[in-house]
Amino acid sequence: MRLSLRGYDDPVTTSEVPRPLRRDAERNRQRILAAAVEVFATRGLAATLDDVAHHAGLGVGTVYRRFSDKDALVEALFEDRIRALVDLAETACAAADPWEGLVGYLEAASARMAADRGLRDAVLSPRHGQVGVTLARAELGPRVERLTARCRDAGVLRPDVAGTDVATLLHAVQAAAEIGGTASPEHWRRTLGVLLDGLRPARATHHRLPGAPLSDEELHEALTLRRRAGSR
Repeated sequence: MRLSLRGYDDPVTTSEVPRPLRRDAERNRQRILAAAVEVFATRGLAATLDDVAHHAGLGVGTVYRRFSDKDALVEALFEDRIRALVDLAETACAAADPWEGLVGYLEAASARMAADRGLRDAVLSPRHGQVGVTLARAELGPRVERLTARCRDAGVLRPDVAGTDVATLLHAVQAAAEIGGTASPEHWRRTLGVLLDGLRPARATHHRLPGAPLSDEELHEALTLRRRAGSR
């Protein structure tokens, strides 16, 4: 008598076992990813899949067979890199010195984005990527707010600074990175130094910051509109 054990006798359908890519297809995929790293790092996410294909020495159709659109390629390249920034922020939140934690995070995150325009765009623009990138990017905001709150509570950050102010500061630093360009690739560090000096609580004794900080929703909307205007 033949025993029927569910899980052993059940037929396995093709859909249940993903078929590995052929060796040449996997080779092409790796060429596309390597080319995209270089293209996006220097040109940002304004570069197209055609640009990536040309840099990889492949036909455009080959790229589209592996990645249906640019967002799929962004997803493959940048989800892990954005999560690495999330990990940096998480580590900074656990620093014994809240101010050093905040400064360390801003310096490390700014350095990574200044060296990679693609990462900069993936982090600062809400229109790129798919679910993984979107979720990873959404995890940054709460951690930056926690970093900011720790510094305010410790009295090492002026009390009128909000997490969205720090997020805006990151944008300003990356604008400085673009201005410095290849002529002065470390120019962003000077700008960050000036901005950090303005965050210190002693500055708040002279005058309060004008206006109110943006809400999370206002910041998201502003960045979306800015990116749309830049893509026209």
